[in-house]
Amino acid sequence: MANLKGILDSIRKIMWQDTGLNGDAQRIEQLGWMLFLKIFSDKDKELETLKDDYKSPIPSIFHWDSWAGDDEGMTGDELQEFVDRDLFPKLRNIKVGMSDDIANQRALLIREVFNGNNNYMKSGINIRKVLNKLNEIDFNIAKDRHAFGELYETILKEVQSAGKSGEFYTPRAITEFICDIMDPQLDEKILDPSCGTGGYLTAAIEHLKKQAGNIEERESIAKNIMGWEYKPLPYLLATTNLILHDMEVPNIIFRDSLDQPLSNYTEKNRVNLILANPPFGGIVANNNENNFPQNYRTKESADLFLVLMIHLLKHGGRAGIVLPDGSLTGDGVKERVRKKLLDECNLHTIIRLPNSVFKPYATVATNLLFFTKGEPTKEIWYYEHRLPEGQKSYSKTKPLQLSELQPIKDWWSNRVENDQAWKVDIQTIKDRNYDLDINNPNTKEEEIEHSSTELMAMLDASFEKSHELLNHIRSAVQ
Repeated sequence: MANLKGILDSIRKIMWQDTGLNGDAQRIEQLGWMLFLKIFSDKDKELETLKDDYKSPIPSIFHWDSWAGDDEGMTGDELQEFVDRDLFPKLRNIKVGMSDDIANQRALLIREVFNGNNNYMKSGINIRKVLNKLNEIDFNIAKDRHAFGELYETILKEVQSAGKSGEFYTPRAITEFICDIMDPQLDEKILDPSCGTGGYLTAAIEHLKKQAGNIEERESIAKNIMGWEYKPLPYLLATTNLILHDMEVPNIIFRDSLDQPLSNYTEKNRVNLILANPPFGGIVANNNENNFPQNYRTKESADLFLVLMIHLLKHGGRAGIVLPDGSLTGDGVKERVRKKLLDECNLHTIIRLPNSVFKPYATVATNLLFFTKGEPTKEIWYYEHRLPEGQKSYSKTKPLQLSELQPIKDWWSNRVENDQAWKVDIQTIKDRNYDLDINNPNTKEEEIEHSSTELMAMLDASFEKSHELLNHIRSAVQ
């Protein structure tokens, strides 16, 4: 098996030497489209072997083997011009037919990926060096593919610290925990309407693979798992991520989830399960708030996503989502959105997380909400997840681990109140004007000394909340 980590490390070093790449976000996008095309082309060869009627949608001259696969092939200015003037323009405008066969679906995938991404490298010699390193990996060898799938997670983690791109990555411990708790089943339609780099989708895929007993059941997984993403880089990374998890045509749609009137979604669009970390702290673009009923119009993306997700669930449908503290409190539209959630769904559990789980992208405190549509909430269980003993905060080098969430799994099916778990009846919440930001009543107040680092983190979180409040005030007076 190829030394995959060594290959990736070599590629990073080559890219750092190229003057066209400025920062981690561009480097990841550059590696992203190259990896996508290599993986796509390897999969094409496999499909042409397995399916008599399959023909790659990529014209032969632009197939990986033709221009990139020969280590002694074109390089320098010739390669640079080919990529910029031929490859990208052609794949951005690749022909897509009207049928829904697999070749057409994969052609659409190619077109959408290359429409939204770019070649930043300015040295054809460096491009050749990267191509040659990628040629050392054969994605049709199962061991290579699965091992790389694990390593790909490290690339996705890098997105978390790549400037604004961090908003598209949810820590793996969170995606796997929510998926395990929700326990998706083979016959269920599963949606992530803000899928980012595809963490929830791949967690669900691996969960369902364990249930699949035959080829038909394995093939049903691809049809029932859906994602929506409206930014090019995460769309590219998510699509590649799902191909690495054996999805021939990832069911990810390149679109803004808030771009349609809520009334456009009817029963046929509804799903059994939603797993999501909707964008928060952002301002909705293109006046998309007007796609929602007047009562729920706001510029805050997280609140609109919550309304959308409630609407998209079938009767009896379930959801496990991430929301910031800011969505649990506040009056006006925020209060009406929470009332809608509690009236139409059984919000049975809120897991309160430390404010460093999403570092370095965000330092605001977040929560995991679990609810079922179809009956109103009668009581809510809260569980406060705490940092490991002796650890001041989560960080890039000390992220949240799935094993730390095991006590919550153990408590989940046999709920009792303790120093980390408590329940609140619905009348208490109504009396609070549906404010769900309820602190642990079992925590004893004590004088706590904070380090300068902790104080700066607290101040950072305070600024985040102030900025969020300022945005709401701006939107209210516009």
